[in-house]
Amino acid sequence: MVQTFTIYYIMNMKNASDYIALALDNSSDLNALKSLIGKTADSVGVYKLGLEQFTRSGPAVLNTVRDTGRKIFLDLKFHDIPNTVAKAVEAACGLGVDYMTIHTQGGMEMMRAAAETAARAAHRPKILGVTLLTSIDQAMLNNDLSVQMKTGEYVLHLAQKAVSAGLDGLVCSAADLETVAPAVPGNFEIVTPGIRPAGADVNDQKRVATPSWAIKNGAALLVIGRPITAAPDPGKAAADIVTEIAAGIS
Repeated sequence: MVQTFTIYYIMNMKNASDYIALALDNSSDLNALKSLIGKTADSVGVYKLGLEQFTRSGPAVLNTVRDTGRKIFLDLKFHDIPNTVAKAVEAACGLGVDYMTIHTQGGMEMMRAAAETAARAAHRPKILGVTLLTSIDQAMLNNDLSVQMKTGEYVLHLAQKAVSAGLDGLVCSAADLETVAPAVPGNFEIVTPGIRPAGADVNDQKRVATPSWAIKNGAALLVIGRPITAAPDPGKAAADIVTEIAAGIS
């Protein structure tokens, strides 16, 4: 399994900027959002809009990304009964997004409903299963959620369920990549949040990694937010990360 994964990785090398999904939730208004996108578009392959930005601006905000020709990652983490999630996925497919997220903890039936709905769409997005949020560490998993498993074991369990349900990929911490990547098919796309360039502030993320390390260990897409959006010069910060990635994959 590890050998198969390694071969797939080598054969699917891509431009360094295509690994970056820039999280846009810190932009306070549409003008600020447009400015941020304009400064970073040369270094970003995917723009991620989450709950905060989508709630603030609505579906029209997607046009700001669409105009750049970059891919759209709608990160709303659907988690409800199967029928409700299927209807939400259907609505999101109509928005022409390229990626969207659901919670794997919603169960097999819910995940299958999402995958089957997306498969029928004219513009088929990739459905990504969220395993364990990067803000949840071992103590929180055991004490707050009452799940008596190691975080890595729990993430692997959810990842395997996501594969069985027909999802296109998953979202998991870089800390879980070494466990998860060899256990999923080579074309199963792993998206990794909590990415921080070497020496950067980890903020409220409990489990983080550098871009190059995450890619070498199986990440197909890196979700990066504050290291770029909160930088004095977001364009330079994004370009610096592209340089770091390029050096790591060369």
